[in-house]
Amino acid sequence: MSKPTPISGFPEWSPPQRMIEQYVLDRIRSTFELYGFAPLETRAVEPLEQLLRKGETSKEVYVIRRLQADAEGPAGDDSLGLHFDLTVPFARYVLENAGKLQFPFRRYQIQKVWRGERPQEGRYREFLQADIDIVDRDTLAPHHEAEMPLVVGDALRSLPIPPVRIQVNNRKICEGFYRGVGITDPEAALRAVDKLDKIGPAKVSELLAETAGASEAQAKAALALAEISAPDASFADAVRALGVTDPLLDEGIEELVRVVETAGEHAPGLCVADLRIARGLDYYTGTVYETQLVGYERFGSICSGGRYDNLASAGTVRFPGVGISIGVTRLLGLLFGAGALTVSRDVPTCVLVAVTSEEQRGASNRVAEALRLRGVPTEVSPSAAKFGKQIRHAERRGIPYVWFPGAEQDEVKDIRSGAQVPAEAGVWMPPEVDLKPLVG
Repeated sequence: MSKPTPISGFPEWSPPQRMIEQYVLDRIRSTFELYGFAPLETRAVEPLEQLLRKGETSKEVYVIRRLQADAEGPAGDDSLGLHFDLTVPFARYVLENAGKLQFPFRRYQIQKVWRGERPQEGRYREFLQADIDIVDRDTLAPHHEAEMPLVVGDALRSLPIPPVRIQVNNRKICEGFYRGVGITDPEAALRAVDKLDKIGPAKVSELLAETAGASEAQAKAALALAEISAPDASFADAVRALGVTDPLLDEGIEELVRVVETAGEHAPGLCVADLRIARGLDYYTGTVYETQLVGYERFGSICSGGRYDNLASAGTVRFPGVGISIGVTRLLGLLFGAGALTVSRDVPTCVLVAVTSEEQRGASNRVAEALRLRGVPTEVSPSAAKFGKQIRHAERRGIPYVWFPGAEQDEVKDIRSGAQVPAEAGVWMPPEVDLKPLVG
């Protein structure tokens, strides 16, 4: 086999990085469950017509096909694609299983997704997302939109990472404002404003004219709205000061005030109302979220989502929902690249049991079994070399303790300090700080 060529955009973490990832996932999962979200996993593929139904995603979807056609195989494989997020498959799942679900249905989903983006730092073609969604039948109470930042804020604060700032907006504010100033294609205007950070105000103004038919005055008003930002409900006064009126605008202001005030009571400083946040996917209809990692703002959002009312419907029955997604791979990739996340050792192993001779390997195996039964990660030395070589093997792998079986008395050595004491496998425990690798 020739030397493999790496494929960009498909990260393969090293074992230490993978241990950090597992630690992060355990913390996120624990927080989701504390808020009552139940686990779910959906299939990796969806019909292309479903994946392409909403949003500007056609260039990013990966399709699947058999290398060789199978006339007797299942039909339709040529019309399937890998899911690019977890919201679209979740909506499909709700429609298929609505008769079995209890509403409002709260689920979390931690799963790989695939997106044909240009690979760069923090952006991948295969990556892990951690989603929560709440969906209900016919109507969804707006207070659920205020709950999303609280869950994500608690999950991310439980990790040894820089602080986060959740930027929130409400699409009703934007759409109502655009209608109020006479822009006839609010959705096109939203998509244009969503590019503000990437292309700047001048280009967005041109885009508003080209795609939304906005006049110079209308484009100026839309950019003035996007400039409004506040850490509290004072954003509402700034919006009203622009002198635009519309019932949908008023509804959006009321809903966003509730989100900001609820977050402020739970965690002051967590949320900021930022009216430039629009989100590029068309299915969002209410509150939208984007999350900045402090110190890494130039890389964009590491957690985003929003309210959707029309993504899942069957006849006259609708299933509105609200969700938010943590880009786990994106978050970790940025921190790994900056050397900002480390683990105290490269392996889970806490104890290496030495082997005095191959004939006595069974005694070492029994020690290891006794330690594992009590939750101590343990492995047995791969060879019965001299004890010095077995100790060096533990040092190279970062294992803190070496256990020496004895004819009458076993001993355990902390190879960092050199301290060696008598020990019994059925009693001895390492300090809590050494039991598992520490992430920091």
